[in-house]
Amino acid sequence: MRTRNEEKVELVKQKAMEMVVSDGLEGFSVNKLAKACGISVATLYIYYKDKDDLITQIANEEAERMNEIVLKDFDPELPFAEGLRMQWKNRAKHMMEHPVNMQFFEQLRTSTYHHKTTSATMSRFKDVMGKFMSNAVARGEINKMPVEVYWSVAFSPLYALLRFHNEGKSMGGKPFSLDNKVLWSTFDLVLKALTP
Repeated sequence: MRTRNEEKVELVKQKAMEMVVSDGLEGFSVNKLAKACGISVATLYIYYKDKDDLITQIANEEAERMNEIVLKDFDPELPFAEGLRMQWKNRAKHMMEHPVNMQFFEQLRTSTYHHKTTSATMSRFKDVMGKFMSNAVARGEINKMPVEVYWSVAFSPLYALLRFHNEGKSMGGKPFSLDNKVLWSTFDLVLKALTP
C-alpha cells in the first residue's frame, strides 16, 4: 500500500473546495478533481472511499480547523463583550483569509452533507460557547434567550458583511470592501442589541 503524500492530500482538499464553490456539488466529480490535481483517479481512492467520503472528510477536517481558529485564545470565562469581540475578530480573520472555505461551507449548508459534517466537529465548540453564554447570563451581562436568537443577532450581521466583502459588492451592486470601521461599528450595534 502506498504511503499518504500530505502535499497531494492538501492539494486535493484545496482543489475540491474550489471546485465545489465554482461548480456546485452537482457539478463536482472525482474524475474532474483528479484531472485538476494532475493525479490519477486511483490515487484519490487511496485517500477516500468515494465522492461522499471525500467531501465528508474534507468538510470535517476543515470544520475542525475552523473551530480551532475561532476558539484561539478564547476563554469562556471572559466578560461577554470581550469574548464576543474575540469571536468576531477570529471569525472575520479566518473567513477573510480563507474565502473559499467559507463558500464551501455555504454550499454544504443547503445539502445533505450538512448533517454528515456538523455533529462530529461541533462537540468542543458547543461546550465552550455554551459555557461562555451561561457565564454571561449568570453575571447579568446578557438576558437568557434561545441559542437560535442569540446566534442570529450575534453573528448573522458578521456573516452578511463577510459575504458582501467576498462578493466585492453590497446589495444593489455597490462596490464593498469590509474595513475595521464598518466591522467594529456593526459589532457595537450587535453588542447594544444583546446587552440589557
